Amino acid sequence: MNIINQKTGWIEVICGSMFSGKTEELIRRIRRAEYARQLVLVFKPAIDNRYDATNIVSHSQMQAPSIPISQPAEIYQYLKDDVKIIAIDEAQFFDASIVDICNDLANRGLRVIVAGLDQDYTGKPFASMPQLLAIAEYVTKNLAICVKCGNPANRTQRTVHKGEQILVGSTEAYEARCRNCHEVLD
Repeated sequence: MNIINQKTGWIEVICGSMFSGKTEELIRRIRRAEYARQLVLVFKPAIDNRYDATNIVSHSQMQAPSIPISQPAEIYQYLKDDVKIIAIDEAQFFDASIVDICNDLANRGLRVIVAGLDQDYTGKPFASMPQLLAIAEYVTKNLAICVKCGNPANRTQRTVHKGEQILVGSTEAYEARCRNCHEVLD
C-alpha cells in the first residue's frame, strides 16, 4: 500500500540576471495559485523600495501585494494554518538564515517560491542564492537580452562605480549583459 503525505512541501527557485523576468515569473506563479484558491504569503526585503514600499513590482510594472521584512525569521509571525505557499522576492538581499528558513517551511509542507539574482555585478555567486539553488526541488534560470549585442544575457552589468556588493537600483545603475559583453568595473 502506498501512503502519500498530502503535506509535502518543496522549494522552487527562479534565478537569473536583472531584467530577465524573475519577478514577473514569481507573480505569474502567485496568480495561478490564487486562482486555485490557495493562500499565498508574499515577502520582499524592506530595503527594496525601488518601485513601491510594499508591493513586489517587476521592471515592466507587474505587481503583487507583499509584506516587507528585514529578516527572514519575520516570516514566521505571518504563518497561519491555511497558508499553502510562501513567495519571496529578491532573496539575495537576505542574510544566510534564508536557506534554513526556506528548508524549514518546505519541511512543514509549504510550497516555497524564491526569486533572486544568482550572480552579483562581478559575475560571482550572490549571497545565499547558491545554497538555495542546491536545495531546491525546482530551478528556473531566466535569461535577459544583452543590451550590447542582443545575445542571451545571464550577467548583470553595473553601470555606476560603487564598490558595495549591494546597490539597490534599476536601469539607472544596471544593464543585462551576456558573458562576452560583461565587464567588471571598480
